[in-house]
Amino acid sequence: MPSIISFVGLSGSGKTTLLEKIIKDLKSRSYKVATVKHAGHGSSLDEPGKDSYRHLQAGSDATIVYAHDRLMLIKPVPEDISIEEIAKVFGDEPDIVLIEGFKSSDTPKIEVHRKTVGPPLKDLKKLIAIATDEPLKTRTRQFSLDDAVGITDFIEASFLKPKQPRRRALHK
Repeated sequence: MPSIISFVGLSGSGKTTLLEKIIKDLKSRSYKVATVKHAGHGSSLDEPGKDSYRHLQAGSDATIVYAHDRLMLIKPVPEDISIEEIAKVFGDEPDIVLIEGFKSSDTPKIEVHRKTVGPPLKDLKKLIAIATDEPLKTRTRQFSLDDAVGITDFIEASFLKPKQPRRRALHK
C-alpha cells in the first residue's frame, strides 16, 4: 500500500497550488504519485443526462469515462468510505497518494494555512506539519508556503525513503 498524506486547509489557503509544486518535485525525484481531490458535499462528478450517469442509473456497478488521453472511474460507494479504501483503487502502482481534503480522515495531514483566509484548523488528528505564511505558536513542524522543496524533502524522508536497518557491531 502506498503512503498517504492529506493536505487540508480552508478554501483559498493554497492547497492546490502547493500540491502542484510538490507533485512536480516528487516526479522530478522519480516517484510515482497519485492524487485524490475531495469534492465537497453535494458536488456531482457525473451529471444527469450524460451517458455515464445513465449507465449507473441502469445498474452498472462502475463506469469509466474515457476521452482521448484520460479516463475517470465513476463508482458508487458508501457515503463515508475511508481514504484507505479510496487509495486501493490505485493498487500498488504509486509510491505515494496525496489527498486534497479529508480533514477528518485518519491519515497524516499537512495543513495549508494562509493568514488572510482565516485561523488554523482546530483539533486535526495526525497533523504532521503546517505550511503557513505566518509563524504560529505550535510544536507542529512549520514550513513557509513557498517552501515546496522543503516540504517534499520532509515527505520523502518521513514516508518514502526506506528506514535504514541499524548496524550491529560484530564482536570477535
